[in-house]
Amino acid sequence: MVLFCSETKAQQFNSDSWLSKAHGTITLIPTYGQRNSMLMNTYSLFPKWEFTMAAYLYNDDGDATTDDGYSTSFYMKYMFYENKAKTGGAAVKAGTGLFPGTLDGEDRSKDAFKTYWMNAPVTLPFLKNTLQWDLMPGASMTRHYGVDEKTAYAFTYSTRVAWYPWNEKGSIVAEIFGSVGETKSVPEYKFGWRWEPSRYAVFALTYGNEINGNNGAGFEFGVMLFTPPFACLGGCNTEKKAKKKKSKSAL
Repeated sequence: MVLFCSETKAQQFNSDSWLSKAHGTITLIPTYGQRNSMLMNTYSLFPKWEFTMAAYLYNDDGDATTDDGYSTSFYMKYMFYENKAKTGGAAVKAGTGLFPGTLDGEDRSKDAFKTYWMNAPVTLPFLKNTLQWDLMPGASMTRHYGVDEKTAYAFTYSTRVAWYPWNEKGSIVAEIFGSVGETKSVPEYKFGWRWEPSRYAVFALTYGNEINGNNGAGFEFGVMLFTPPFACLGGCNTEKKAKKKKSKSAL
């Protein structure tokens, strides 16, 4: 259970967990949806660190042959706390470009390198790890916003619950997220089924909408593919090698 719960990450969800994936892992996350599609790559180049770049392609009018714009996001994540059981913890993230659901519809294709943000994912395990609660409060700053092109600020929020009712491979997931302040957005919800057949792949089918039912994400299908650890700057398994060397010197 610890293994599978710890592999659950953002995918098409706005919320994130505390976990930084194993040092050297590369993650590929393609998602196809009714409102927007996404391609995200994450690189765990250093222990407890992740570096991510993502591109979002929009389809606001429901016609795949028209160009409704795109946006990008770049960010990094550092896991600074993990409990002894490795079932929960806390991290900090910072970057540029926000998740589509936390942006006003007219600003989604104009967001790259205008908005800078920071948030703190925290994961709390319950009921012998069959229930996980993610909290992710944050803040953002957007330059040249609106007609006056002023600097605008907002508070971003996101919370997600994942329940494993039968075993560690299937979970029911639900979340709510949005932003309030000068660059506020309509709150959105999302729920669906997530299947985790192995430590190298996760699949999810979800439905999302704005609280007023106007312009939500709709149906989305996403895949997460994890490589074995190999992309390590400074070498892989450096922590284990250091501990092993230390134990030998102590003898």
